[in-house]
Amino acid sequence: MKLVSWNVNGLRANVAKGFLTYFEKVDADLFCIQETKLQEGQITLDLEGYEQYWNYAERKGYSGTAVFTKKTPLSVTYGLDQDDSEPEGRILTLEFEEFYLINVYTPNSKRDLTRLGERLEWEDRIRHYMIILDAIKPVILCGDLNVAHQEIDLKNWKSNRGNSGFTDGERTKMTNLLEAGFVDSFRYLYPEKEDVYTWWSYMSKVRERNIGWRIDYFILSERLVSSLIDAQVHSEIMGSDHCPVFIEIEV
Repeated sequence: MKLVSWNVNGLRANVAKGFLTYFEKVDADLFCIQETKLQEGQITLDLEGYEQYWNYAERKGYSGTAVFTKKTPLSVTYGLDQDDSEPEGRILTLEFEEFYLINVYTPNSKRDLTRLGERLEWEDRIRHYMIILDAIKPVILCGDLNVAHQEIDLKNWKSNRGNSGFTDGERTKMTNLLEAGFVDSFRYLYPEKEDVYTWWSYMSKVRERNIGWRIDYFILSERLVSSLIDAQVHSEIMGSDHCPVFIEIEV
């Protein structure tokens, strides 16, 4: 089974830049996107063979997630815990027979860290939610998690220490999640691979020089690791300030 996750940074703009070409080429069984930045009815995608599930933000042109799947889920949830409402459209859970898939667009703590407290609370809720689901069946979490976990996960880690996405609090929450029985699929397979990033600033020549951050992930329940075939970062794919991330797993 092939899975893709991509923060598209505005789906309508991304479609104009070649989204469907990549979508068709990668031929994923599950294709998850974040930051769709649209409301219901603002786009029509003809994705033959796929069912489409969308979680729209209440605020126009903001946030939002979607999952395109070849396999019909047993259930779909649009929030956390028992709360099935999530005004920013940041989480979408599909239950399949073999696992839960959670597609997440984690809140940014903002440049001045004014949203850091809310962000850290979100991390605790996500971890709690994943632990509950993992007790039932394995979990695959994917999306833009807005944190570079280790120093190897961003180019200029010394100058970014303490900045949004690389604060001690955000990094510790990622550590806590992994210690709760989950695995960063890419780092599991490539623990020492350097210069692999999934997000780059739009500043001039930053992406060309590969001055980036790895903040997009597939996080797996530990018992799924033996089924993991590969994890890839498709940094050559343009259309967004993020690139797609990919895993192949034998379910």
